[in-house]
Amino acid sequence: MSQEINSLSRLVSLGDKDFHRLSTFIMSHCGIKLPPAKKTLVQCRLQKRLKAYNMINFSDYIDFLFSSAGREQELSNMIDEISTNKTDFFREPIHFDFLSQTGLNEYLSKTGKRRISVWSAGCSSGEEPYTIAMVLKEYARLEHYIDFNITATDISTRVLHLGMQGIYHENKASVIPNTLKKEYFQKGKNSFIQQVRVHPDLRRTVDFQKFNLLSSDYTRFGMFDIIFCRNVLIYFERAVQCRILNKLCNQLNSGGYLFLGHSETTMGFALPLKTIRPSIFNKLD
Repeated sequence: MSQEINSLSRLVSLGDKDFHRLSTFIMSHCGIKLPPAKKTLVQCRLQKRLKAYNMINFSDYIDFLFSSAGREQELSNMIDEISTNKTDFFREPIHFDFLSQTGLNEYLSKTGKRRISVWSAGCSSGEEPYTIAMVLKEYARLEHYIDFNITATDISTRVLHLGMQGIYHENKASVIPNTLKKEYFQKGKNSFIQQVRVHPDLRRTVDFQKFNLLSSDYTRFGMFDIIFCRNVLIYFERAVQCRILNKLCNQLNSGGYLFLGHSETTMGFALPLKTIRPSIFNKLD
């Protein structure tokens, strides 16, 4: 963000009125809250979109965005620029430790299942669903056979494309244990020398799809045994958080697990969930 702010002198200015128009639209369409303090950030991030259409002010850009042609041609690009996509492999590792050490054993023993369905909601560029895939692969290899499938969704087309490619700079993969890195990643060569790629066998376990959490059509994905929705709700207003959590619970099988980010809470919401430990929840029967 510092680089964005340092270039302000070269940026087209976003006025308060236009920011209000834009932030209201983003809130209604995406559920993302953009208070006035975010105006400079929005102004910086959307500069390239104005340049793409040779526009010299935000009023023209917003008028175009609100048109039928703009919604069809530009909405995805605008969302890609506005969305915050911070993620890492094995982020908040306590969640993965819980699954491999306790959670999977208890759930499988209770349900008798041997096929697990997982949803990574707000998956960004794929680090989370691929981490889940590695954990489940290792569990299957070390404990007993299970099969699984992972649905990974995000509102941003750009990050979904990155996730499907499964190519990352080696620095991003530095947190992955070497044994897992050797098993599930391929080293880049030539022009890809400082990059790694998720092995095809692991990539095939993850199905990337575009999805807006404000959508009413959660049932399109079916039911899940495990849902990760981490560090996503913090961008929504409380009423929107409640609606999303209720819909997630509706798609979670009894006894299944819901994982939220450590800065997120279900406090004050009437949900069919039992807190196992902070940010880890079990759906009640």
